[in-house]
Amino acid sequence: MKQFLFAALTIVVAMSSAWASLGDSSDTIEDLYGNLLQRQLRDDGTVSGLYHKGQYFYLVVFANDESISESYSHTNRTDLSEKEIAKFLKLNAAGGKWIDISTSKERRFKRSDDRAEATYGSLTGRRALTVRELGRHSDQ
Repeated sequence: MKQFLFAALTIVVAMSSAWASLGDSSDTIEDLYGNLLQRQLRDDGTVSGLYHKGQYFYLVVFANDESISESYSHTNRTDLSEKEIAKFLKLNAAGGKWIDISTSKERRFKRSDDRAEATYGSLTGRRALTVRELGRHSDQ
């Protein structure tokens, strides 16, 4: 029984660390997202990094070496499924819940602690979910 619990716990830990989330360091992001395609110093002093892993592009904005914004999109430009959107929101829930505040024109979500928001729409010519912290250098 102990072996089963240990194996189950190991799987849960491995699965939870398969993707990064807001607040993670650039080292953690690079370890998890792998292939850095582009890094850019932005006008506001933040740094953006574009990563490619599997079927996704990840555009991450860092301030003080912490992720403050992450955008998720398919490499083939198709829409994210509802399941994928839910997965990425859950990864960035930080113990809170996401509340759908969409309008007829735009898909929007806010986190129950009011410390993050998410939008699903066009980003650099492709449909992406963008999750960003509020109250820091999170203007993207």
